[in-house]
Amino acid sequence: MRYYTAGIIGTGRIGFSLGYDKKREQPASHSSALAANKRIKITAGCDTDSGNLEAWHKAFPSAKIFSTPEAYFAYEDTPDITVVAVNEKSHLPVAMQTLASNTKLLILEKPVALNMKEGLELATAAEKSGTAVLINHERRFASDYRLAKCIIAGGEIGEIQTVRAVLCSGLAVYSPEEEETGAYSLLHDGTHLIDIVHFLLEPEVFSGPERGLRNPRVSFFSEDKKVRNISAFYQLENGIQITIEISGRSRFFDFYLDITGTTGRIKISNGFAAQYTRKESKLYSGFYSLAGNKSVRFPKKTGYFSNMIKNAVGFLDGNEKIFSSLEDGLKALRAIEEIKSCIKKHSKRNE
Repeated sequence: MRYYTAGIIGTGRIGFSLGYDKKREQPASHSSALAANKRIKITAGCDTDSGNLEAWHKAFPSAKIFSTPEAYFAYEDTPDITVVAVNEKSHLPVAMQTLASNTKLLILEKPVALNMKEGLELATAAEKSGTAVLINHERRFASDYRLAKCIIAGGEIGEIQTVRAVLCSGLAVYSPEEEETGAYSLLHDGTHLIDIVHFLLEPEVFSGPERGLRNPRVSFFSEDKKVRNISAFYQLENGIQITIEISGRSRFFDFYLDITGTTGRIKISNGFAAQYTRKESKLYSGFYSLAGNKSVRFPKKTGYFSNMIKNAVGFLDGNEKIFSSLEDGLKALRAIEEIKSCIKKHSKRNE
């Protein structure tokens, strides 16, 4: 059996500390997920924050540590897998350094980049280097969403009619002041929302690099030069209507999808999933209603992080394709860019 080495650049929340969150399904960080896989040995860690790096090194004392990406890549024994879990602003430069190294697989935190220009630059570099890239759009690996995809693909809720995808948080949906940091929810968590819509409807509805959510009609509300909520509406050629709703003024966090077909429905969110099926109505003679399908049990433990690492190992073994590719990440980023473009055009007209 072959074993692989792994290194992590960015030992903050998603890179390390969320692995100690007692409320989250574990493993919940790159470090804990890598450590839990018996075929991977963590050999290196890197962070410009000395406090983050020191805490990480206590958990992995046998690994080499580096305070800069330059020092990490100067090390003669580059790991087979390099995880880049830095902030959005640093994605491009650190990912480019990774692609220029001997790393076999780059696991890149979402979103791919701050904007499409940077994303395409990264894609060009990846193609030239031959290094594979896996984007951590974690819901693609979660067993509850994968079951939902099977139900949809199997026609168990009929032909898809509508999709409503909703994200609620307290982070502004968009702010021009945060273009260089990526600290707005349309990019930070919206990339998950858009990507999972793509995933659930592929390949029947979306396929290929240019297929995805395109040409939206966007309405939004702004306050203090920050966009507080948006609705992006898509009418597909096959009649499917898709709405992306993001709130940036909620005092709670929520992420859910409601997918309605001609004979059923699926609702799925953080910690909840259910399928509803057409049955003879108990309330009205001659009518049919939707009722919960008790024969379908969605898993409580989704394995979202551990499954991602299993996919990385399977790819390096030559047995699996990457389930969340750079192409997938770029499709989500392109949709985000189109929504931003609509916001900017409308704002400019009102100046």
